[in-house]
Amino acid sequence: MPRPRKPRLVQGGPMANIFKPQGIPTRDLEEVVLPVEGLEALRLSDLEKLDQGTAALRMNVSRQTFGRVLAEAREVVAEALVMGKMIRIQGGSYTLFGVGRWRKRTRGGRPPGQGWT
Repeated sequence: MPRPRKPRLVQGGPMANIFKPQGIPTRDLEEVVLPVEGLEALRLSDLEKLDQGTAALRMNVSRQTFGRVLAEAREVVAEALVMGKMIRIQGGSYTLFGVGRWRKRTRGGRPPGQGWT
């Protein structure tokens, strides 16, 4: 029996849940799913320019797990861009930063649903 997945820490939810090519109706598009923790890994690595060790600490995972989540997220985004597919951001194993037991450890965290700005 596999170990239960440890939830990853995510700073906030996405501002939009769907991204698609302009001018093509949603019903005509294939869809790929990007987990919320994959979006967080992309944000930390590519937007905030953190190294994998620092980003892994922020998500409360090992460096190896962070690298795997990041590689999977980049694969999903590349497939959508190259093949003209819609990206749906949903699901995954994550805990929002600043909610529940993590609230005491945060400083300046955003409330749930506020997204990243």
